[in-house]
Amino acid sequence: MSTTADRLATAYSDAIETLCRVTPKGWYAERGTARAGVTRTGIASLNGVFDLTTDPDLGSLDELATEVRAQVRHWSIIVRGEPSAGIAELAARHGLTERGALPLLACATDDIVFRTGSTQQTLVRPVGAAESDTYTAAFAESFEVPVGVFGSLMGGAVLDTDGVTGYLAEESGRPVGTALGMRAAGVVGVFNIGVVPSARGRGLGRALTEAVLRDGIAAGADIAYLHSSPMGRPLYESMGFALVQNWTMLTARPSEA
Repeated sequence: MSTTADRLATAYSDAIETLCRVTPKGWYAERGTARAGVTRTGIASLNGVFDLTTDPDLGSLDELATEVRAQVRHWSIIVRGEPSAGIAELAARHGLTERGALPLLACATDDIVFRTGSTQQTLVRPVGAAESDTYTAAFAESFEVPVGVFGSLMGGAVLDTDGVTGYLAEESGRPVGTALGMRAAGVVGVFNIGVVPSARGRGLGRALTEAVLRDGIAAGADIAYLHSSPMGRPLYESMGFALVQNWTMLTARPSEA
């Protein structure tokens, strides 16, 4: 019997497939129920091997882990819930001994709490592929990493792909925040919410999230999901999001990555 968690896991898998197929240096593969998506960024979560079923296929995960490990330095294995002893042992053989939590939050679109009487929405606008360089620069500044870390992740036709919309928040004409919405099958995923350090604390993170959600609802989404950082979680919970399931990401120790 399919659950909300199953539906969202499928939506996430589809979003990763879409991103990896359209980003210029992306690679995507499937083996059994396992999936692998490589973006060639310097971010482990963006080069992942995952099996989001309730009974992961260890043999297929192992095959894909070998392929991904040969392509990129920073990568991960992602599973729903706590990894089994078999998955932990498999990950360790590939040098992935660190565990990180990926809380999956969701909210039915009818239950989302939108801010009222705000003018912040006027600061947020959708952007297409012609502005991918501007988007990437703002994305990197928001996450406080060098631009090169994200490489060509948002380049090519990514921001012109059906179901994918990038957003920029601006103040005085300067990009100060980013968001990405990925829509399919009645679900909208919220990604890339970030605000540059100098513009934090003024509601831009919420304005960006609301822009993704409003467009998702307009496109027919009945549920929204996201993976939250500890810093962002209070904001999302104030908007009606609640924990659906904890996922786990296995990565290499920083000194070994």
